[in-house]
Amino acid sequence: MRCGFALLIGFACCGPVAAVAHPHVFIDATIEVIFDAEGRAEAVRIGWKYDSLFSMTYVAEQGLDPDFDGELTPEEEAALAGFDMDWHAEFAGDTYALLGEVPLALSRPQEPTAEYRDGSLISTHLRRLAEPVVMGAEDLVVQVYDPSFYTSYLIADTPVLTGADGCRVQVYEPDREAADARLQAALDELAGGEDAESEFPAIGSAYAEEARITCAR
Repeated sequence: MRCGFALLIGFACCGPVAAVAHPHVFIDATIEVIFDAEGRAEAVRIGWKYDSLFSMTYVAEQGLDPDFDGELTPEEEAALAGFDMDWHAEFAGDTYALLGEVPLALSRPQEPTAEYRDGSLISTHLRRLAEPVVMGAEDLVVQVYDPSFYTSYLIADTPVLTGADGCRVQVYEPDREAADARLQAALDELAGGEDAESEFPAIGSAYAEEARITCAR
């Protein structure tokens, strides 16, 4: 969990059943894959649009938008910059890149932006691949998911390929019926447990949405 989101723990303190009613936060994600002049994938820009409940709660907790008009002053919006970038060292950023099935290292977040629009917090950040990726026989895969399933991600728009030549992208959704079955089995196993939240299994990958980028060889 990102450091700045501790306030949401309060939503899960209504007993063991409510505590494991995953997920708690809902995010519409956007993906932009950036290519260099040689046609190699070099970075991924991620956008997160938070659900209205989380957004309203966070804004209120931070003392922003005191007149509740749904708009922030330039000073208030400036205070939002990087609000969700205070990551624990072990936090992977809920974004995963693979070449075929081989995981690729991503940098820490760079160039953060944030705004509050139409009742939703919206942020973006850039993550660079450790080395530019030459596109060829294997697809470049970008997955979005929270392993703990505290947060649910949906790829909201067709991913953007910037600087790509002869490439196409397709979004794949998870097998939700199978994922729901795994979630229910986890809930059944933890039912009534005092430490249900802390012991909740890492099943978020079952709900992973992914963008697959294929380029002509």
